[in-house]
Amino acid sequence: MSDTPGKLRLGALVALVVGSMIGGGIFSLPQNMAASADVGAILIGWAITAVGMLTLAFVFQTLANRKPDLDGGVYAYAKAGFGDYMGFSSAWGYWISAWLGNVGYFVLLFSTLGYFFPIFGEGNTPAAIIGASILLWAVHFLVLRGIKEAAFINLVTTVAKVVPLVLFILIAIFAFKLDIFTSDIWGVKNPDLGSVMDQVRNMMLVTVWVFIGIEGASIFSSRAEKRSDVGRATVIGFITVLLLLVLVNVLSLGIMTQPELAKLQNPSMAAVLEHVVGHWGAVLISVGLIISLLGALLSWVLLCAEIMFAAAKDHTMPAFLKKENANHVPVNALWLTNAMVQLFLIITLFSASTYLSLIYLATSMILVPYLWSAAYGFLLAVRAETYENALAERKKDLIIGGIALIYAIWLIYAGGLKYLLLSALLYAPGAILFAKAKRESGQPVFTNIEKVIFAAVVIGALVAAYGLYDGFLTL
Repeated sequence: MSDTPGKLRLGALVALVVGSMIGGGIFSLPQNMAASADVGAILIGWAITAVGMLTLAFVFQTLANRKPDLDGGVYAYAKAGFGDYMGFSSAWGYWISAWLGNVGYFVLLFSTLGYFFPIFGEGNTPAAIIGASILLWAVHFLVLRGIKEAAFINLVTTVAKVVPLVLFILIAIFAFKLDIFTSDIWGVKNPDLGSVMDQVRNMMLVTVWVFIGIEGASIFSSRAEKRSDVGRATVIGFITVLLLLVLVNVLSLGIMTQPELAKLQNPSMAAVLEHVVGHWGAVLISVGLIISLLGALLSWVLLCAEIMFAAAKDHTMPAFLKKENANHVPVNALWLTNAMVQLFLIITLFSASTYLSLIYLATSMILVPYLWSAAYGFLLAVRAETYENALAERKKDLIIGGIALIYAIWLIYAGGLKYLLLSALLYAPGAILFAKAKRESGQPVFTNIEKVIFAAVVIGALVAAYGLYDGFLTL
């Protein structure tokens, strides 16, 4: 059983979760957090995130065990609970979020290489875009060789990138100064940060960005050797990453003050370590980040293709996306994904300011799939579906599902109206693929309630398009 061809064991699934969560986010965390919040708000934000994301991880674990027939994770739950259009929208939103994140990773990767080779600048110079394009297609052809081989390389890079993070944490513990940490806990000396509540809200999209990937194992559930490993991998991966993130963020605040951290260039972790140990610290973190980003790119290229493939297999997406090559890799889904990454890489060349906006937009696109997964977990417990002889478990899952649902709604509120409208602009064109899939199945495109939801999405998209044209919305 352990050598089932092409099947993924617990270690590989945990590495997929950790590998897809630890990309570039953690290496830029000290600056990204300090840009919008000080110590007190950051600690409150992490507490909310830890509880919210843990309940979400438990929801993915529960759904993996209670609904073993639903492969493909995130979108399958939306479809089972709330109909075909919601299922499609979750797959579409997740897919866009995943490849948008990859564009951000390429920019950050070449910005880091710019530390050694100035020709790459901030990762959006012509040389950087050419380099990123070559790397994109190299990863593409590597993935074409097979999922299991790519998952093994991901396991190696996951181990390689955790080493510099652990080293950073050990050095930071000894360099930590309590007087720096407590100098302005609530950010009073910096009125630009706003109230504590504003600070907590503003840092929320960053905390979600660094946790995207928590559902990585559930997306590969059909390729897992043991079904129970999917939930286990999710929780193990989450706790590991949470510890690393909080330690990196909190310890940095005891080495440099919030205004100093907010001014750093990313990857800001390199500058923090350089501040403590000198130049070699920045080199160590930069090398760690380069390995980390290469591994994360691999994880996300796999996830992008897998979500489209899984959705095409059950007729949520058009049939052409379920075509596999001899190595069981979804080729058409892979080509479509990487063509979109290539297009957006070219766009970043002409709009240099879009890196952080891309990250925020990628995060807001994933909030809808998270919301429907949490809602479905809650709905199962409310209806007592699959809980026939498990009253105590049902009560526990009602509470966990309820908290996860409140957290998912709070995230959409924290993201703000701007990203909600921009998301609608990206969600609306997906209806073309949805209609194609429905026609292939010989079904009417929308139910009555779906028509209302789609109309709302189109109105949001039109407002966003006009906003971008008029200038009251910007990327």
